[in-house]
Amino acid sequence: MIVSDGEMAASRSQGGNDELGAAASRLSGAQSVLVLTGAGVSAESGVPTFRGAGGLWREYKFEDLATPQAFARDPKLVWEWYAWRRETIAALSPNAAHVALAAMERRVPGFRLATQNVDGLHAAAGSRRVLELHGSLWRLRCVGCGHAVEDRRVPLPDLPPRCACGKLLRPDVTWFGEMLPQAAVAEAVAAARAAEVVLVIGSSQLVYPAAGLPEIAQARGAFVIEVNTEDTPLTPSADVSLRGTAADLVPALVPGLA
Repeated sequence: MIVSDGEMAASRSQGGNDELGAAASRLSGAQSVLVLTGAGVSAESGVPTFRGAGGLWREYKFEDLATPQAFARDPKLVWEWYAWRRETIAALSPNAAHVALAAMERRVPGFRLATQNVDGLHAAAGSRRVLELHGSLWRLRCVGCGHAVEDRRVPLPDLPPRCACGKLLRPDVTWFGEMLPQAAVAEAVAAARAAEVVLVIGSSQLVYPAAGLPEIAQARGAFVIEVNTEDTPLTPSADVSLRGTAADLVPALVPGLA
């Protein structure tokens, strides 16, 4: 069932078994929960999504910069874009949805959070059991020796940065044409198989394998809750689909935060 903001407000005023309450009840009683977050969560903190009319940097599309080929062709240009993203995100803070998920983690023994975001805002809010399916803007990885290191300096002193071995460092994120980090994906799949409840927040549900996690969980009897501002491919099969922003709805799913 899909519940809009208006219907949610009405059901709150009437009390009763509204869909938001049913979703919150399922979460409060669950011992194992998998949360999947997408760009819609970070957008509320001001993180650009880079899709649509506003999804441009200079005259380039981000799809033309986030590839191994682009980095091999012009590493400085690619790093200028990522340096701009890092500087933009460094000035932002987690929103109420990030904070609510960190609180949920503290209450649920079998909690895992799989995110498609690379901004680090979940960790900044206090989440610790996070699987970064697309990597992190704050890690740099050597294209030569493979060594990865966290580096939160803004701005970076040199573009492009170099490893101690002399080779170039790249952002430790998954680019178009690359495999996702297999260890993180395997952990997310295992969490989906074990989950009693799956909560999908702000995800377009267009990018696999992340988009397949709710289906894996549902096949094993999990209750699937979707929070999004619009319909997605998950909407028809979700047990509850709540319409509204993550910052408004997610705190209402965590006891004591609504």
